[in-house]
Amino acid sequence: MTRIKDALDAVAAAIIAQKDYLCSLDAKTGDGDHGLNMARGFSAVQDAVDEMADTTKPGPVLETIGQTLIENVGGAAGPLYGTGFLKAAKACDDDTAMNIKSFEKLLGAAIKGIQTRGRAEKGDKTMLDVLIPIHQCFLPENAEGKSLFAVLEEASRAAKAGVDYTKTIAAKKGRASLVGERSIGYEDPGAVSSMLMYRALYAFLKK
Repeated sequence: MTRIKDALDAVAAAIIAQKDYLCSLDAKTGDGDHGLNMARGFSAVQDAVDEMADTTKPGPVLETIGQTLIENVGGAAGPLYGTGFLKAAKACDDDTAMNIKSFEKLLGAAIKGIQTRGRAEKGDKTMLDVLIPIHQCFLPENAEGKSLFAVLEEASRAAKAGVDYTKTIAAKKGRASLVGERSIGYEDPGAVSSMLMYRALYAFLKK
């Protein structure tokens, strides 16, 4: 089964293709290297997963992704994304499958890890302003009676709304917090890279 590996390749390709765009966003409020860091990280992730003997189980693949991002992505993004993937990996079990319940569980674990590592919340102008709205779409009270693909589509719209929201608020975390109110009007690069990753996964699953 290569589907997990194929999904990863789709996400990596999306990040690498948008490297310059992510750098241009980061240059407005940070040090302009988010795209380079993320592209380097996902290129290393592809190499690491290629070396795995078995990519049929999500837990080990997610663990490899997380560890590789921590080791290869500079700035805050590496530890934050890496922690998210590692926590998602730990949440995997024999019941993990391509369904709403598993998406909710893994996203919830990832977000909790990112919140703890980054000491951030929704509204701080970070990747959480995209990841939390995505996760909320999969909660039982919002997903009840809906198909997986209906929820995936809603979450895609929520991701874009989250990115748009970051334009309206001042950064409270990371290097962007140093420019404070002057960060208003610009999307958060981490929020954008989160949206790109999610939408690449959604586009892959729709095929």
